[in-house]
Formats: sequence, C-alpha cells, structure tokens
Amino acid sequence: MSELINNREMRQKVVKEIILELHQGKPVHELKAKFNEVVKDLEAAELALIEQSLINEGLPVQEVQRLCDVHAAVFREGLEKNPQLVYPIGHPAEIFTSENKALSELMEEEIRPILTGLQQASPQNDKALVLNLLEKLNLLWDVDKHYRRKEDLVFPFLEKYEISGPPKVMWGADDQIRTLLKETKKLATEYQPTRKQELLTKAEETLAQIDEMIFKEEKIFLPMAMETLTEDEWVQILQSGDEIGYCLVEPKKGWKPVREAVAGSAPKIADVETEGNIKFSTGVLSPREIELIFNHLPIDATFVDKNGVVKFFSATKDRIFPRAKTIIGRKVENCHPPASVHIVEKIVEDLKSGKKDHEDFWIKMGEKFVYIRYFAVREEDGSFAGVVEVTQDIKPIQAITGEKRIAD
Repeated sequence: MSELINNREMRQKVVKEIILELHQGKPVHELKAKFNEVVKDLEAAELALIEQSLINEGLPVQEVQRLCDVHAAVFREGLEKNPQLVYPIGHPAEIFTSENKALSELMEEEIRPILTGLQQASPQNDKALVLNLLEKLNLLWDVDKHYRRKEDLVFPFLEKYEISGPPKVMWGADDQIRTLLKETKKLATEYQPTRKQELLTKAEETLAQIDEMIFKEEKIFLPMAMETLTEDEWVQILQSGDEIGYCLVEPKKGWKPVREAVAGSAPKIADVETEGNIKFSTGVLSPREIELIFNHLPIDATFVDKNGVVKFFSATKDRIFPRAKTIIGRKVENCHPPASVHIVEKIVEDLKSGKKDHEDFWIKMGEKFVYIRYFAVREEDGSFAGVVEVTQDIKPIQAITGEKRIAD
C-alpha cells in the first residue's frame, strides 16, 4: 500500500476515479474512506490539476462546479492537515488571507449574533435587528472586490499555464455567492415578518458559502497559485490591485521581490504579438483593429488636437453628421459657418482653460434624438491635449425599460 501512496501518478489516477464516482452518485462516506486510505497526502495543486485534466477530457465545467462542494467535503479532512501557509506581509497572497480573516470575523462576531437574535426576537423587535443586519450585509458586499481581484488579476496568469478549468469552477462559485448575497440584502431591504425564516435561511446559506470559499482559497487556490506563478507575475498583480480595491481592510505594505530586476509597471497579462502594433497602458492593438473598433462603436467621434486642428473622425455606417476626409488637417473654426464659429470657439476655450470638462447639447432630427457631447482630453498632468466630440442617437436608449441580463 505504501508503494501506491508514494506513487504520484497512481494517486492522481485514484483521485480522478473518486471524482468520477462522485459525479455518478456514489455515497460521499464511501468515497471519503477510500480517499483517506489511499490519497490522504494529496497536495492542493494536484487536486486543481486533476480537475483540469477531467475538464480537458470532456467533463463539463458546470458539472465540476455542481459537485465542487462535494469534492471539498471528501478532500477537506486531508487538506485540513496541510500546514497553513504564511506569506510575506504585503504579498498579494497575504492580502487575500488578511481579507479572509476580516470576512470571517465580520460573519462570526457580528452577523451570526444578529441572526441568532432575529431568530428569537418577537415581530415587534424585528425591525431594528433587520436594519443592523442590512448594515453588516452591505459591509460583507466588499467580498466582491476580493473575488474580482482574484478573477481579473490572478486567473489570467493561471490560464497562461493552461490552468483554466479550476478558475472557471471557482468563478462560478463566486457568482453564486454574489447572487445569494444580493438576494439576502433584498429580503432585508424589503423585510416582511412573514418572510423572516426565508431571510434567516438565505443569510445562513450565504455565510456558509463564503466560509467554504475561504477554505478553498486558502487550502487549494492560493497554494496552487504560489506554486505556479513567478515573482514577476505577483508584482504585476500587486500593482493592479488598487484599481479594483480591497475588502474590509487596507493592505499592509512591505513586500519586495527577492530579485531587484522584475517586471515593469505596465502589466503584461498575456503574450500578444506586438510587432507593428500600438502599445497602450491597457493593451495592444493594430492600427486596423483601432479603426475597426471606432467604426463599430454606436457613436460618431471627432478629435481636434490642442492646436485646434481636426485630426480624426470615425467612419461609422450611419453617421449622424456627415464628414469628408478633406477636413483632416483643417482648423476647427474653418469647418463651421461664420455665424456659429464664435460658439465653437467659446466651447473649446472653456474646455481648454479648465472652466469645464465637457459641454452637452441635444436636438431632435427627424426620428432621431441626437445627443452631442464635447469632452476635454487631458494628459495625466492635467495639460490640455484636445477635444473629442461624441454624437449619438439616444432615442433607442430612451425606449429601454425593465432589465435584460446577460444570462437572458
């Protein structure tokens, strides 16, 4: 038996068999015993790679996600025996664990006592408790930032190493938590005494799922990420964290890479062919792609530089105000009738001086309701770089009612 336990390839084969048997409906207690007997020393990274292998072999991501909690129940005992990893102060992994600690404290020390009190309270005393609960649930919504940093900053790097299945499963679980939390907040906001038990049940389910995600992150996800990602990649994750924000606690500073020569400040999330392309701080595009993007936006755009010279206009299929290529290189005041040129000059002057950042107009043109906006374009230091005019028919937007979600 010891030979089997020490054989990593065989151990992974057994774990795959266990997961497949779970999906076929075999009782958890039977498989838990099998797991503890044969593969109790499974490492977190191995479990994630095994799930990736199953997905590569055709097991749907949704099916892995559906039984993800069952997997965790089977493997929890073994994973709990793994030592708690300690990360350098200020490292992105340490920030994630500090936020998890704050989330656990909020749930255990503040939210669960309110739920207990609400369970026992008479209808006359419900209102104050529910208002207190809603306040704490609004704080708990900070978990969205925690999940977004994980999804937007860490997952892309894992995908570079062809680890895409486990992140998709985890993202699906994150979204389930978001949905549960929104539903709980809605029940609290629109509280009715007749729905007290529904609120309590939904709240407990939400807390349980967040607890479960904390376990998965600290015992599976973060150890796997630490084993996989390079120091340069963690630097880029750290540099981008402020753009999304943090959950409940401000991150401690102090982590510095062991190596001095690490990746620059501009994150390179994916390997993109850059020859002949234009590099932006947020990506890389070819000149043709830039042109196509402008031509497919539901707006007309025209750019006038800081010297008042028309430099660009988009050629959308149905422009509201026609443009001829002969305007490129002309002074903007020469592109308007003499009777209205003073108005254009005043708009540009207000934007250039900083008196205004934008100026808006709206007019009816036949069946269209045209919204015309002028925006000052400024450099990072605030200096004036030009004006962009954006025009759009907003009548179809005004007709929108209700909701249409991406899932619909």
